[in-house]
Amino acid sequence: MRGHDTQQAGMFSYLSPEERVPVTHPLRPIRQYVDTALTALSPQLTKLYAHTGRPSIAPEKLLRALLLQVLYSLRSERLLMEALQYHLLFRWFVGLDLDSSVWDVTVFTKNRDRLLEGEVATAFFEQVLAQAKAHHILSDEHFTVDGTLIEAWAGQKSFRLKTDAAPMPPPDDPGNPSVDFRGERRTNATHASTTDPEARLYKKAAGQEAKLCFLGHVVMENRHGLVVNTRLTPATGTAEREAAVALLGARPITRRITLGGDKNYDTHQFVQDLRALHVTPHVAQHTTNRASAIDGRTTRHPGYTVSQQKRKRVEEIFGWLKTVGLLRKVKLRGVQRVGWLFTFAAAVYNLVRMRNLVEAAT
Repeated sequence: MRGHDTQQAGMFSYLSPEERVPVTHPLRPIRQYVDTALTALSPQLTKLYAHTGRPSIAPEKLLRALLLQVLYSLRSERLLMEALQYHLLFRWFVGLDLDSSVWDVTVFTKNRDRLLEGEVATAFFEQVLAQAKAHHILSDEHFTVDGTLIEAWAGQKSFRLKTDAAPMPPPDDPGNPSVDFRGERRTNATHASTTDPEARLYKKAAGQEAKLCFLGHVVMENRHGLVVNTRLTPATGTAEREAAVALLGARPITRRITLGGDKNYDTHQFVQDLRALHVTPHVAQHTTNRASAIDGRTTRHPGYTVSQQKRKRVEEIFGWLKTVGLLRKVKLRGVQRVGWLFTFAAAVYNLVRMRNLVEAAT
């Protein structure tokens, strides 16, 4: 017998979002990790708010919503709020009942800015790492460092002289003016972006297009490919090596470790800095028209070959951050705010990686 296409809405619903999400759904273990981290962060989150006044959006709900935005590649907060209106899975993950109203996008953005001003992303990242260590999936011996370009939220037309010698003529189109760069020498010393002054014009290799961007740096442990430290800096030719030394110096080194890297890290100064920190440099040898800073003391060991194989896995992290984690062209401005998102996205990557590793071990 054919059923009837009746579309009358029910008066009551007796099932909660918790009952509607399958027990085997892949978001369930991630939600458990997130709740554990947020419980530990509760005292720090409390310090960001006043003790009197009207209650704001709960910071735990804010962070869960931002995590969904990264995890599902939602390009704006407006799309995130729209998805929360009808997506039952999203409501369950954030902690909204079926009858709860979704926040206005401007209210959500202003409450999000409060978290951007605090060190919440770094603290959340550390709590995720603590859970990975508790599951015994975090190595403390062999690491890899690398950097990647993060394109800034600024166009080439915003890259102008810092001091205009002559008055600029009125634009032919105020929304999208025509600009002729032909014959003009444009450098970071003389020009700056009017949209994001902290962005730098930079290209990572010869033959590539120079873009306004930042450099994101990660340190990866080689055993399971988890991110153990992050940093975002202005894009310069020496930023990768400087950030690597700073990242290693930020954590106490209690035992001798190895650090892999590509040919960009093969300089005598960088190798000396690593050895001063009791770190064995396992960087790739750069021998094109020059002598490598890595000699037989390092390359003769079989561990050096293993590090050269493992270091390529760091590209998987950058690939995920750019294709899924909204970092191919970031929609925030300034080193501090973009760095917040970079660290938070790395924490989300670790959550996904932890879920897969723990499930594979059980």
